Amino acid sequence: MAKNPLNRATRKDVAREAGTSVAVVSYVINNGPRPVAEATRLRILEAIKKTGYRPNSVARALASGTSKTYGLVVPNISNTFIASFAHALQQEALSNGMVMLLGDAGDCRKRELELINTLLSQQVDGLFYNSVDRHPYIDIIRATGTPLVMLDRVDPALKVNILRVDEHAAAHQVTSHLLSHGYKAVGIICGPLERLNTQDRLAGWRQALADFGVTERPEWIFPTSYSREGGYEAAQRMLKNGSLPRALFATNETQAIGCIRALAEHNISVPEQVALVCFNGTEQSAFHVPSLTTVRQPVEEMAKRAIAMLSAPEGEAQLSEFAHQLEIGESCGCVFSDRGQRRKI
Repeated sequence: MAKNPLNRATRKDVAREAGTSVAVVSYVINNGPRPVAEATRLRILEAIKKTGYRPNSVARALASGTSKTYGLVVPNISNTFIASFAHALQQEALSNGMVMLLGDAGDCRKRELELINTLLSQQVDGLFYNSVDRHPYIDIIRATGTPLVMLDRVDPALKVNILRVDEHAAAHQVTSHLLSHGYKAVGIICGPLERLNTQDRLAGWRQALADFGVTERPEWIFPTSYSREGGYEAAQRMLKNGSLPRALFATNETQAIGCIRALAEHNISVPEQVALVCFNGTEQSAFHVPSLTTVRQPVEEMAKRAIAMLSAPEGEAQLSEFAHQLEIGESCGCVFSDRGQRRKI
């Protein structure tokens, strides 16, 4: 019996096609709790194929208490660091027999809320969440009892699981490396000023300037989006205003790439005329020309820890902070004795 194209096939349809009961069909689909003879199991699998039956994942989740899925909500998957972390999380979830459902907010708070509600309605077994801005929808998630791991800096007083890198310390280290070359005119391309991670990275830059006795110049702070377009626009703004520093700290990899493109259009070379370092580098940093000096986060280790935090029994909220890693490229002015070799600090 072929499935009626106007109606979704049910377990009753499968049972009728296989000549067995609905209960036995359920045992095959759920791999238990009772064993099914191999000949019967094969007959049911063939009936499922013939009818086009697809299990209702939400109904199964309600019945079994698990959907075998996690949700991941991120600000913008086009950000190379976010994409690399999302990939690591997905691979770790698959290794644990889970499927990761991705929600890309496109830097829109309204869409972020819609994604959260959609994932919660899918009965996900847990949620990984990196918010668009500093006001995450934690209360909505808590109200459902869904396990949560925040993948960004939030107030510890909220008492949720938090996975993060000390962004202040990382920004301080990479800026200090830039200053160690002797540059005195050092600007920053940062994210939107209202973002908590922007504030951390800006504070790290400021502290490094103070440590090296370099005067901060407000006109060399360039807030923009965390994107290639943002970095490009910030560099164009510098050039238009005639306020081009000798060195720059871009607060993510994509901003750095956009900035280098804008400078190249004006025949300004990196690092010969403008030295540059960045935050949140990925594997792409080593293959850019020039290769980027950057701070990297250990995404594979972080993904393993994030899954473990989400799977842990309920109790006190956990804070897991990872050490960053400084990778030396060519963009800061360092010269390699062995071409293509990147030093890790």
